[in-house]
Amino acid sequence: MSNKNETHTGTLLVGFLVGGLAGAATALLLAPQAGDETRKQIHQKARELQGKAEGALNEAAAKVETVAADIKRRAEELQTQAHVVLEEGQKQIAKAMEETKKAATATLDSAVEKPKEIPTKA
Repeated sequence: MSNKNETHTGTLLVGFLVGGLAGAATALLLAPQAGDETRKQIHQKARELQGKAEGALNEAAAKVETVAADIKRRAEELQTQAHVVLEEGQKQIAKAMEETKKAATATLDSAVEKPKEIPTKA
């Protein structure tokens, strides 16, 4: 759920940046100023927006790194848990095999010691 919110936040941020660029460019182009002045303003606004975009990009990259590190940590935890479960299962299987072997040996030993009598017809 957190991933979805982060995606929407990033999309919203990009939308604001693009809208700001379009609005600023339109305002500057339609303003009644000299060409040199307008070009200087466009250049200045472009630099400002570039700085903001770089800041947003760096922030997004930091979030991606944080999420990637969290995913890696969780994967390692799951791998450790899977190892523990596997080892426990192997121990239980070995124990069950040993108990089965003991029971089979006991049954064979008792069958050899006391052979069953075969009922005879009278």
